[in-house]
This record gives sequence, structure tokens and C-alpha cells, in this order.
Amino acid sequence: MRHWLETRLETALVRNTIIGVIVFNAVILGLETSDEAMTRAGALITALDRICLAIFVVELTAKLIAYGSRFFRSGWNLFDAVIIGIALVPGGQGLSVLRSLRILRVLRVISVAPRLRRVVEGFVRALPGMGSVFLLMGIIFYIGAVMATKLFGASFPDWFGDLGRSLYTLFQIMTLESWSMGIVRPVLEVYPYAWAFFVPFIMITTFAVVNLLVGLIVNSMQDAHSEEETAQTETYRDEVLERLKAIEARLDTRE
Repeated sequence: MRHWLETRLETALVRNTIIGVIVFNAVILGLETSDEAMTRAGALITALDRICLAIFVVELTAKLIAYGSRFFRSGWNLFDAVIIGIALVPGGQGLSVLRSLRILRVLRVISVAPRLRRVVEGFVRALPGMGSVFLLMGIIFYIGAVMATKLFGASFPDWFGDLGRSLYTLFQIMTLESWSMGIVRPVLEVYPYAWAFFVPFIMITTFAVVNLLVGLIVNSMQDAHSEEETAQTETYRDEVLERLKAIEARLDTRE
């Protein structure tokens, strides 16, 4: 029974069906935010949402039966269990925030779709390296914020009046959001040599450190993809060897 159920759960039909239900449920949850849609078909939308949740619960139960203790060894299965558990919490008084978290069910498509799962695994692999980069960026931001507060705080208190405001302003500059006409040029009118501070800051943070983060993530994704291909190749090789052994055993029997 377990083997049969496990085989069915891993078929493309079941996987694609679950993806379809997840996408459909995402649309339903979006319709629930529309007052007009809820006025016209609120009962139907609520019923469809419950049907989708019931399908997820049945799938999760089937996995528990099929995999047994192996279910808890997979981080993706635990992820699915947490998402479904949150969705099952009633959205009464004091729990309205949990009710809004039902939209997290859409994240289940990550655990079902292999390509998305590979992207997330690559991102997770990059976290240790990203931590070092974030630490470096934090040091650069702190130094820049202290300098900007002392240099420009007296004339531009709204942007550089204290350490917190300077950090936020420098973050805006790093994202290149209205950095020139909105912030830097007005500062240059009062401090003509302020470019000597802002230009190196943008070069270091926006073009160097941020691209370093991107490079780490891309490299981790490539490593995850290579490991997956290697695992698939080894699995295929093992299957071929088993088939060859079976054929050899049959030939020996006939002889």
C-alpha cells in the first residue's frame, strides 16, 4: 500500500495537478480581497478555497502514510506541513493576521516544482557567503553614515540629521532611487566637493558589493544544478546496471 501510494505521489500527473490547484487557490485568495467579487460570489469563493485546502490536506496525509518516518527527514515536507498548518488555523479575533497568512500556500509551488526548488536551494547555499558580504556592507554603511552625518547633517537634517536618517538616505542612494536630482545635487549646491564622498560610495556599494552578492547566488545555483545532474546520472546508471544484471541472470538461467 505504501509503495503504491508513494509511486502515485511521484507521478507527473499528481505533481502537475497539485501545481494547478496551488495556482487556482492563489487566484481564489486574490478574489477574496475584492469586495465586489465577494459580494457577487462570496459563498462560491469561500467554498472553492475550502476545497483547495482539503486537497492539500489529503495530499499531506497521503505523504505521511506513504513515506512514514521519512516524511520528517525532508525539509520540503516540513515546509508544506507548516504552510498547511497555518492555513488550518481559524481566523477569529486576534488571529486575523494568521488568516491573511493563508496566501503562503502559494509558496507550496516551490516545493512541488523542481526548477523553483533548485533556485531556492541555490539561494540557501549562498547564505553563508552572503552573510560575510552583508557584514562588509554593514561596515561600509556605518562608516558612510557617520561621515555623512558629520559632513552634511547641519545643512540637511532631514536626510543626514542623525545616524538613522543617514543610513536610510545612503540606502536610498545605493538603490539609485532619485539619488542625483533628489539628494546629491542639492547637497552639491552647499558642499561642492560632496561628490568625492557620494561617487566612491555608489561605486563600492551599488556596483561592487551588490554584484558580488549576485555572483555568489549564481555560483551557488550552478553548483546545485551540477550536483542534481550528477545525482540523476548516478541514478540512471544504477538503473541500467540493475537491468543488465537482470538480463544476465535470465540468460544464465536459460543456459
